[in-house]
Amino acid sequence: MRIIPAIDLRGGRCVRLRQGDYDRETVYADDPAAVALEWQRQGAELVHLVDLDGAKLGRPVNLEVVREVLARVDVPCQLGGGIRDQETLEAWLAAGVRHVVIGTRAVRDPAWFREMVDLHPGRLILGLDARDGKVATDGWLDDSSVDALELAKVFDDLPLAGVIFTDIHRDGMMEGPNLDATAALARGLKAPVIASGGVGTLADLAQLAALPLAGCVVGKALYEGRFTLVEALRAVAGRGGATPPLSDPSTSP
Repeated sequence: MRIIPAIDLRGGRCVRLRQGDYDRETVYADDPAAVALEWQRQGAELVHLVDLDGAKLGRPVNLEVVREVLARVDVPCQLGGGIRDQETLEAWLAAGVRHVVIGTRAVRDPAWFREMVDLHPGRLILGLDARDGKVATDGWLDDSSVDALELAKVFDDLPLAGVIFTDIHRDGMMEGPNLDATAALARGLKAPVIASGGVGTLADLAQLAALPLAGCVVGKALYEGRFTLVEALRAVAGRGGATPPLSDPSTSP
């Protein structure tokens, strides 16, 4: 199971929110690119970037910061937040983002999302951010009536790079992931599933690694020093039952 360190961007800085609440923010660094370089140094094979401002406003905001990260690190990066149209999606792919995470537009316009995945096989990740099992949109500010697993199944015939599942209630709390919901997705989908939200200990990672997961996004636990990325990588080495998200678009189905 791949450990994917997260860099959440707000106002050009590296931050973390508690349960997706923009009023409960902790700032961890003023130089996100330096943070990305440190994760690379510690062994990260992939970095997860989120434009929190973009997710809230529906358009990219932390453009220059993301570009700087892409320019300074050698490992691939995946990016989500505020990507709601084809022009933006393709601009990020052209800029060097390996995988683009789409959530809100996929919920609101499934036909458009299907078209984009067909145009860019192996490059798009479905972002499932759920509150009580229902998908939230617009930077987690709005709740929908759409069931997370059912939505994922709608797109499971597509050549997705993966599906990222985040339990909003657990995100940033470090009180343990939602194992039941994560397991249901991992076992119910053909697409690689990435867990996100709630990891606070190496034991949490071990539990997730026992599931057929491709990876796990880890954020606050790393920033708070609960464990290092090196320790996390060692804890899950050789564990996990799924192929990691496609890292080379030429291998797409």
